[in-house]
Amino acid sequence: MRRPAGAEAVAPAWIDAFLAEQALPASYLATVEGVVLPLAERVAAEARTRPSSFVLGLCGPQASGKSTMTLALARALEPQGLSCAWLSIDDLYLSRTARLALAADVHPLLAVRGPPGTHDVALGLQVLDGLAGSGPTALPRFDKAADDRRPASTWPIVRDPPQVTIFEGWCVGARPQADAELATPINRREAEEDPDGVWRSYVNEALAGAYQTLFARIDHLALLAPPDFEVVVGWRQEQERKLRARRQAAGQDPGRTMSDAEVARFVQLYERLTRHILREMPGRAETVIRLRSDRSPLAAR
Repeated sequence: MRRPAGAEAVAPAWIDAFLAEQALPASYLATVEGVVLPLAERVAAEARTRPSSFVLGLCGPQASGKSTMTLALARALEPQGLSCAWLSIDDLYLSRTARLALAADVHPLLAVRGPPGTHDVALGLQVLDGLAGSGPTALPRFDKAADDRRPASTWPIVRDPPQVTIFEGWCVGARPQADAELATPINRREAEEDPDGVWRSYVNEALAGAYQTLFARIDHLALLAPPDFEVVVGWRQEQERKLRARRQAAGQDPGRTMSDAEVARFVQLYERLTRHILREMPGRAETVIRLRSDRSPLAAR
């Protein structure tokens, strides 16, 4: 993608402030200019043709930069005169109580939030309906430190329906695998903890069901595509190290953070679907952003 015509006039007004606010390196300017601005331009053009809120789906594996890009896109849409709201699929996680019930009834791995089957899809549809409607909408929030949904009384309120809604998440827009692909465990954790395929079949069936109704609300699907899954493990480990350092610097207990080995084990629950997404989604996503191993954009289509 090339920087859109006229962007030079408006970009400095918010980009420098954005980089400072988010404590981003100067190198992120290349992502803003090469990806964010042209994608915002395209989304703005498409959104103006829709009578209700336009939904941009942003998919990318763990620690690929989805949250930062979401914030940058929202800022880039402001000069286009478009209001924006954003929702993370992480904020749709089922409560801890609900996941523990699934773990007891179906499979122990369903206590771990993340894969399809551990989200409140009905809540996601309700939120998108609200944002496309005419009244205020509460945006759910999940507290990862507490591993539970925050009280509804604390959820932020969007008073007026936005013209653009950014819906981001690691499996946003994903499609299920063929049944035959589920037969063989893809990693050690699947082999040891899901030898009969009960967990991965439940996840795949959930993805094939209500999740497709939710993802059908997406008007434009964008994918952040790393070079391979192995680099995602490194990104997630780096993310956890930074979280641990921040907590230590703030005098907080870093005990809830994971070691590199624990992160590697944790992301095995995401490996199957992440690899499937990276194979299947590039052929149908409206925008594909190829990333280098340092998360900088290599190319965008």
